[in-house]
Amino acid sequence: MAITYQTEGVKLPAIKRRIVSSWIKSVANLHQKTVGDLAYVFCNDQRILEINREYLQHDYYTDIITFDYAEGDVISGDIFISLDTVKSNSEQFGTPYLEEIHRIIIHGVLHLCGINDKGPGERENMTRLENEALTILGPDL
Repeated sequence: MAITYQTEGVKLPAIKRRIVSSWIKSVANLHQKTVGDLAYVFCNDQRILEINREYLQHDYYTDIITFDYAEGDVISGDIFISLDTVKSNSEQFGTPYLEEIHRIIIHGVLHLCGINDKGPGERENMTRLENEALTILGPDL
C-alpha cells in the first residue's frame, strides 16, 4: 500500500509529499475508506489529451483523469494530472498554483471515494468537499 508521485514530461511540483500523503489518507478516512495503491502522474496537456482520447474517447484537455481500481473500502488508482491545465485554472480562478494542485490531488481521491461531479448539484458538493479537505491541509502548504 503506497502513494507514489511520478512525472511524464514535466517537473514534479513542489508539494510536501509526506504531508500530502498523510492528508490524502485522512480525507479518505473521513469517507470511510482506506488508501491502497495510489499513483499520481503529473504530466502536460499533450499527455492528458492522449490519455483522454485513448482510454475515454474524449477529444479535449482536462486537469485530471482518474483510473479507479478500488476494491471494497480500499481506494486504489492511477491519477493523471495536467500541470498545464492546473496552472491555467489557478490563473482563471485567481488562486495560488500550489493550492490548485492540492485541490486537484484531493479531487481525484474524492472521486475514488465515490463522489461524482457530473449530475445535478454534484459539482457544488464536490467543490464543498474539496474546500473542506483543503481546510484540513491548512493554508501553509
